[in-house]
Amino acid sequence: MKILLTNDDGIESPGLRSLEEALREHELCVVAPDGERSGSSHRITLKAPVKFAEAGPGRYACSGTPADCVLYSVHGAIDFSPDVVVSGINIGPNLGTDLIYSGTAAAARQAAFMGIPGIAVSQLLKENRIDYSAAAAFIADTIEKLVKVWDEDHFININVPYPDQDLLEYEITYPSRRIYHDTVESYTAPDGHTYHFLNGTFPDAEPVQGSDWDAVKRNRISVSPIYLHPVPEYDMVKFGERLRQ
Repeated sequence: MKILLTNDDGIESPGLRSLEEALREHELCVVAPDGERSGSSHRITLKAPVKFAEAGPGRYACSGTPADCVLYSVHGAIDFSPDVVVSGINIGPNLGTDLIYSGTAAAARQAAFMGIPGIAVSQLLKENRIDYSAAAAFIADTIEKLVKVWDEDHFININVPYPDQDLLEYEITYPSRRIYHDTVESYTAPDGHTYHFLNGTFPDAEPVQGSDWDAVKRNRISVSPIYLHPVPEYDMVKFGERLRQ
């Protein structure tokens, strides 16, 4: 297959390199941000140029966002027509509500918007340690099946637990509801201005059976189809009923 690889951690991320190594039997092209774009969500560049700089054979560093990497590549910034876009391997999880913020997820979502299978893959950490081998192996082993089951109404979000033991099973899950513990730290600088930094502890999630959080907590790989187009009839009826109460 022809695979476009991208991420939100930047062109030099070891997670991206792990994917390149695991998928080397396929025809690969890498288009990734020229620096970290974590938390960039689905922002695209509209009123400024986007630069593609060669970073090696079949590799390009993009000045834009993860979504830009896919959008501009597919529309002809490079001579490569992918059969699938794989985004990752992200440093840390993208579970549940994280998907709203995630640049990794946005790249896969953008692919799906353009009629191309999009797969986002993230690797959980343990005590600030990370090992990409399990996530890379899982993608290499299943990518052809994932492409076959994809349809234009979703992209696929994968979260892999830290590999303390062999990961032999995966589960089909749905996004959890994340519980964030954000704080703001403020600092007044010598220039007289006050600067604010987002801080906090690692988020939790509601412990609901069948969710992506539930799966990874039990050391299972979570595979979630993330739907782009909700069923309109259901949503409209449910909203109308609540409005009339």
